[in-house]
Amino acid sequence: MTDTHRVNIGKQHPAAYKALIALSTEVESKAAAAGLDPLLVELLKIRTSQINGCAYCLRMHTRDAVKKGESPDRIAVLPAWGETGYFSETDRAALRLTEAITRVWDGHVSDEDYDAAAAVLTGEQVSAVSWLATVMNAFNRVAITSRYPVGG
Repeated sequence: MTDTHRVNIGKQHPAAYKALIALSTEVESKAAAAGLDPLLVELLKIRTSQINGCAYCLRMHTRDAVKKGESPDRIAVLPAWGETGYFSETDRAALRLTEAITRVWDGHVSDEDYDAAAAVLTGEQVSAVSWLATVMNAFNRVAITSRYPVGG
């Protein structure tokens, strides 16, 4: 799906896009400092992009996850993470919170979803997951709005 009439907003306002990249770098640093597995970070990016339907980010982060050693099985079942034994308690808490943040239009981030994450994750991890979801949602919106090309 391409549209030559679309403005690439990252190129139109490169300073804003660079600021988003800098924010992403900072957030990933905080996620690592909070003890979040880099593979989980990639899975959170993939899951956010699945929910938002961002083909560009899905392709990029799936490739990144595989390069870092993520299992194709875990990537394949990610939309049904709650029905599998592939994910740890930490993974599940982070995925649940990420989904709630990404679907903020659907009842906001409920106390139930937040409390379930906070029961497993440290405050630093809750914050890092929240920032990861926030930044990934922003990147998805940039790519979708600009219709970044994917495939032939």
